[in-house]
Amino acid sequence: MTCTACGRPLPEGAAFCLHCGARQPAAAAPAPPPLDPRPSVPAGAGRLRYQIVGGNAFACARVELGPDQAIRAEAGAMVGMSANVELDARMQGGLVGALKRMVTRESFFVSTYTARGGAGEVLLAPAVPGDVAAVELAGRTLLVQSSSWLAGELDLAVDTEFAGFRGLFSGEGLFFIRVSGRGTVLLSSYGAIVRRSLPPGARYVVDTGHVVAFEAQMPYHLRKAARSGWLRSILSGESLVAEFTGPGEVWLQTRNLASLAGALFPLFPSQGQGGAAAGLGNLFD
Repeated sequence: MTCTACGRPLPEGAAFCLHCGARQPAAAAPAPPPLDPRPSVPAGAGRLRYQIVGGNAFACARVELGPDQAIRAEAGAMVGMSANVELDARMQGGLVGALKRMVTRESFFVSTYTARGGAGEVLLAPAVPGDVAAVELAGRTLLVQSSSWLAGELDLAVDTEFAGFRGLFSGEGLFFIRVSGRGTVLLSSYGAIVRRSLPPGARYVVDTGHVVAFEAQMPYHLRKAARSGWLRSILSGESLVAEFTGPGEVWLQTRNLASLAGALFPLFPSQGQGGAAAGLGNLFD
């Protein structure tokens, strides 16, 4: 650096000139780090431009829409949006489609966000703390657990698929959400999302409460967690697991809402219990 008054060279970061004594302007503060290390994905990598912000624990998808571009999302997922973005909520697939969504524990309605008169943005987030991941389908078909579909492009076909009794006994429900076509789908989770890619013939075991999505062509079956018997499976706390066979990809969540509920349940006082909670309740009698 050089002195702003006399132009002579100075050590980097000097506050005063060593030659004429003139005070030097303070160096500009470094730019703050980005909100999230995951970069914005340009439209060239897929038709949807998006950025995942907020980290793995409280993730939010910032979707940048071009003029008249639209995205379809789960009802209630919107955190914020540009003033020129138009919101339309309707029953996707009519009454039959809405009823099929109900059996997957999804909302009766689906929201569509369209940028009008110019570009705009929409912030979308899941109902529980967790992660958001974008998947480019490129003609693939995904089976998504009922609470993990967050949003997707309009060109994608979103429907329900009967999971059979495998889904019932695994705790994931009788139906999956089937997403197919070409475009970007946004998945959500409770906890961080971990992707596992399996080569042909490779097998991978997943606790049934941690499945977010998997490619539809992948065969899978339920089995005991411990091959030595049911007792050891139950004692391990795992009981049933799903075993997938490649090729294909599986997306997992690092936390399980059912496990959280089980951990919190003993902390809630029963109706016959006294204690601090009961005392606070009496204040409002």
